[in-house]
Amino acid sequence: MTRSFPNYVDAFPERAAIISDGGRVHTYRDVAIRANKIGHLLEKVGYIEGDVVCALLPNGPDMLIVQRGILQLPVYFSTINWHLTPPEAAYILQDSHVRLFFTTSALEETSRAAMELAGISADVIVIVDGAEDDPRSLDALIADLPAERLHSAKAGTRRLYTSGTTGRPKAVRRPLAGISPETAAAAHVTRAALYGVDHEEGVYLSVAPMYHAAPLSYADQALELGHTVVIMPKWGAQTAIAAIEQYGVTWTYMVPLMFQEMLALPSESRSGVGTLRAIVHTAAPCPPLVKRAMIEWVGPILTELYGGTEGSATVIRSDEWLDHPGSVGRARPGVRMEIRDDDSHVLPPREIGHIYFENEAAAFVYDNDDAKTASTRVGSAVTLGDIGYIDEDGYLFLCDRKADVVISGGVNIYPAETEHALKEIEWVLDACVIGVPDERWGESLHAVVVTSADAPADEEQRTEELTAALRTRIAGFKVPRSFEYADEIPYSEAGKMLRKVVRDARAGVTVLQR
Repeated sequence: MTRSFPNYVDAFPERAAIISDGGRVHTYRDVAIRANKIGHLLEKVGYIEGDVVCALLPNGPDMLIVQRGILQLPVYFSTINWHLTPPEAAYILQDSHVRLFFTTSALEETSRAAMELAGISADVIVIVDGAEDDPRSLDALIADLPAERLHSAKAGTRRLYTSGTTGRPKAVRRPLAGISPETAAAAHVTRAALYGVDHEEGVYLSVAPMYHAAPLSYADQALELGHTVVIMPKWGAQTAIAAIEQYGVTWTYMVPLMFQEMLALPSESRSGVGTLRAIVHTAAPCPPLVKRAMIEWVGPILTELYGGTEGSATVIRSDEWLDHPGSVGRARPGVRMEIRDDDSHVLPPREIGHIYFENEAAAFVYDNDDAKTASTRVGSAVTLGDIGYIDEDGYLFLCDRKADVVISGGVNIYPAETEHALKEIEWVLDACVIGVPDERWGESLHAVVVTSADAPADEEQRTEELTAALRTRIAGFKVPRSFEYADEIPYSEAGKMLRKVVRDARAGVTVLQR
């Protein structure tokens, strides 16, 4: 029988499950008891199957413990980016019809402001580190609840947010599978084998924000495998290398920007990584020079997956990649992949077109957006909007990204949302936001703005005022790092913004950044 988290709780209750900032250890027993009580709390408040529980939490044990407790029952778990402004977080709370909302005292002001904007009752909030006398503190709410595990016949699943072409986040929702938590957990062992990770013994280093799908999934997977999860509250190249050496880390998930920052360190600062047996990477294309340098440094232990919040389609190990440089791999077991033209006809090898894949993970919808769901489908196959080709051996090569998405530091940023925020500013008539090359981040946001006569005459002052105004409307990572001012933005006869024309006109041009 395949072991999963409850088995490790019984067999190794004192094993370190999570090590958080400062070296605090949470044992498997500690995690299980707190998670079980959270599950009983959800049961106590009278959940209905399919309810959504949200969490606005920083990187730390609480995110994993809350998720583990909630998903013992047939509900959905949605995370909220802690960088979002109250209006942005309010949209997610409202869109989710949230049943419970977990946050911390440090984020309570933002959380309550978002709840007020969303018209959410104050009695859904749970402060995970609240004071003992706070009736909405987690400790107060679960004090008298059982510590025993719930024996639900159905497990819950994640319902995580991505962003669409309209700029509004959309939740990726899959049907509740109707299987037990134990059966759902067994799939982790199968997935781990794809990237050379064994169960029962291992140390996983969590380096990326767990409000994103991959970092949250891999950290949770490590617990199902009986591993110890070491959590970094925020990324730092030297800090990560030190943690690998200190804790004997055996595997981790990273994005290419992290590779670049580690490789930029002096060679004497990059020792102590000999315990690593696997590194998984996704999120953004990895420059071949960077990937080769990583393989030379840590060995052929990298595994790349292509996909998104909606699901992953391909996988490629280092040895394969060295024989097929630039590829993002072949279809994962159980995945059927094909390339289609604009008329949805299947294309032969090496013909460039839209990438489609089909498997159980493709059985999702964009919650509350039937039109967007339909636009991604051809029959039961789904596309993430990327362009590429498959060679004669079945290896996928990406040729372009989604038409509008800017990938900066491994994070997807959607220009339409920034454009919408710009157009809310009184003296902005029009705006087009694109990605431009950035040596550090891969790409950064660049805004081309059309202003009225009421705009400040001095361009530097104009840019300062735009930046300040945007920061009150959207998260900081969505604010352009550079601006330019134009007389007009090109549009097609159909009224569609010709973003490609704007982008092509600036190809190879260095722009001044703020």
